[in-house]
Amino acid sequence: MAFAVRIVNYQRNRMLNICDSNLVGRTLVEADLTMNITQSYFAERIVDEKEAEQLLRNSSIINMVGEETVNLSVKIGIGSQKGVKKIEGVPFLLVFKF
Repeated sequence: MAFAVRIVNYQRNRMLNICDSNLVGRTLVEADLTMNITQSYFAERIVDEKEAEQLLRNSSIINMVGEETVNLSVKIGIGSQKGVKKIEGVPFLLVFKF
């Protein structure tokens, strides 16, 4: 699986925007929620699972979207299924590690 990522460093914190690469360009809408999965926000580059895991472990703030991305974060103990929400059936999760 390929993951789309964008890293932002801000005041000693690393923010990671990461999603399943096949979601880039989609707009998810459900009730009053809209999520634009844009290339400019999520897809600075494409990485493999090994690098995605490393980035998840080394980031302070993580915005993630997609089944593969959320499952990887839960598998390595970064995310929790308790915090997962869905929009149009696509899971997303925000993690803050301070």
